[in-house]
Amino acid sequence: MSKTLEEIRKKLQALDTKSGGGTRGGDKSTYAHWNIPEGTQSILRLLPDADPDNTFFWAERQLIKLPFAGILGQDEHKQVTVQVPCMEMWDGLNSCPILNEIRPMWKDKSLEETARRYWKKRTYFFQGFVEQDPMNETEKPENPIRKFIIGPQIFAIIKAALMDPDMENSPVDYINGTNFIVAKTSKGGFADYSTSKWARKESSLTEEHMAAIEQYKLNKLSDYLPKRPNAEQLAAIFEMFQASIDGELYDPERFSKFYKPFGFDSSESDDDVDGGEGKRAKPAYVPRNVSVPVSKPVQAPAPVAEDNTPPFEPDEKPAATPAADAGATKSPQEILAMLRNRNKA
Repeated sequence: MSKTLEEIRKKLQALDTKSGGGTRGGDKSTYAHWNIPEGTQSILRLLPDADPDNTFFWAERQLIKLPFAGILGQDEHKQVTVQVPCMEMWDGLNSCPILNEIRPMWKDKSLEETARRYWKKRTYFFQGFVEQDPMNETEKPENPIRKFIIGPQIFAIIKAALMDPDMENSPVDYINGTNFIVAKTSKGGFADYSTSKWARKESSLTEEHMAAIEQYKLNKLSDYLPKRPNAEQLAAIFEMFQASIDGELYDPERFSKFYKPFGFDSSESDDDVDGGEGKRAKPAYVPRNVSVPVSKPVQAPAPVAEDNTPPFEPDEKPAATPAADAGATKSPQEILAMLRNRNKA
């Protein structure tokens, strides 16, 4: 089931050539490595994906965060964020209507802050065993095969080592695999994982490891990814994006059917809106004359081509970026007008 290191390297090289460069899960199965104390390290033994068609031993998630100033009809002054899937997670470069609107913004210094805010955020799902836990978890799941949500900083270390000729075997090989050491320090007041690394020596899985794999089975990592949006959901996503840029409030009646802010409570059960006897029918989604633009080949500016700019992810907070010149910054209304004019063109 495990792919050979050579297969992984070829696939990574192919992706790099194609691209031109280089959750804090609530369930107990997720090992929250970001909570380990500063100055400590956890040791993970990563495992292959149960999906034989996945060359890698990880699955990449791409999300876009849409900020709103508040929720219409509720707390209208408390900012909320709605996370939506990026279509490039499935269809590759230039397939996401939001990013196709954002890419040209990187060429305008006054729009960089907006481009940065709406750029996709990547995280990577892995699975494996926790060999050393500095948190000394008191409530461990029965299944010892844990889920790991890894951000770009640690992932870059994992990927770079795979291309190192000194690594002779796949690190997820059952016999000649290698443990991964997550080391947490701090830099500039933020968590830093740059000293994380693969162990120097290879090691085999133990009988206990093999028994756990036999009993619980490996997971298909793509099952952790969000569902691919259908046409109606994609239209709602693009409308939410435009509403967010325009400074509008999040409208539950229009969007809660599709995507909700974290912790959002509509204060009504599904039974209250299912259209049954004595119940209020749930309002249908009606687009506000907004059409999702057809994906067009767009040449991404070199600084952001297929990377994770800016690198927001669970492992580290975003570095502060200089504010654009106040006199040159465009208002949300001006930005939205630019988008709409481009859609009409």
